[in-house]
Amino acid sequence: MSDPILLHVEDGLARITLNRPERLNAFNADAARAWAGVTREATSRDDVGAIILDAAGRSFCAGGDVRDMAETMGSGADITALAEVINQGIRSLTESAIPVVAAAQGTTAGGGLGILMASDYAIVGANSKIGSLYANIGLTPDLSVTAQLARAVGERRALQLVLHDRMLSADEALAWGLVAEVAAGDAVGARANEIAQFWLSGASGAYGQAKRLIRSQPTRSVADQLSEEARSIGAAFDTPEAQARIRAFGAR
Repeated sequence: MSDPILLHVEDGLARITLNRPERLNAFNADAARAWAGVTREATSRDDVGAIILDAAGRSFCAGGDVRDMAETMGSGADITALAEVINQGIRSLTESAIPVVAAAQGTTAGGGLGILMASDYAIVGANSKIGSLYANIGLTPDLSVTAQLARAVGERRALQLVLHDRMLSADEALAWGLVAEVAAGDAVGARANEIAQFWLSGASGAYGQAKRLIRSQPTRSVADQLSEEARSIGAAFDTPEAQARIRAFGAR
């Protein structure tokens, strides 16, 4: 049996792959534990400067494995515990200072929407469909959907998704600002790799800190955010990478 979540690290790039294609990469308990461990490892390594989040098969992620829930989850407490484990991985990605690009194709639904939003730059296939669908089976949103969706698309649009069974097309998701780019199905992975290599070939540390500043802003007042920006740019200025780039810019 293959691992439900894969991790490959090479030349500064970590690739995290959801690997349950026969279940549309939906999460069961094994996948949840693997996800928490893989994301923790990828974001804690000093040799990683960018992360690609992708998935095996024809769909990105269908959220929780409903069939597995029905067969193995005895109570709501079990569901809560499963969500908390997956949340560990979401927090590892969103709280890290490493930029994450998602390559998503096919269906993204339920908690898969939260997994997609754990990336900082999402590229989806032209055939993609993205939605909530929790209420279709009597459940409420989890895996950061209510924490991140309104920030991404605005409150009114977020309500449209969670209060209806609407599935956004790739072009609609782009127009809403939920994703960054739409690519032909066979080009999604290649485009995600181009974005990751762009980060790695540039000031990767600065990109990571810029991501951290944006992601962590809601935890601070405006005054505190201004102070954190000032502290961060000062720290960046003292890095060898910034010093070399500043000298090169000045010599033009």
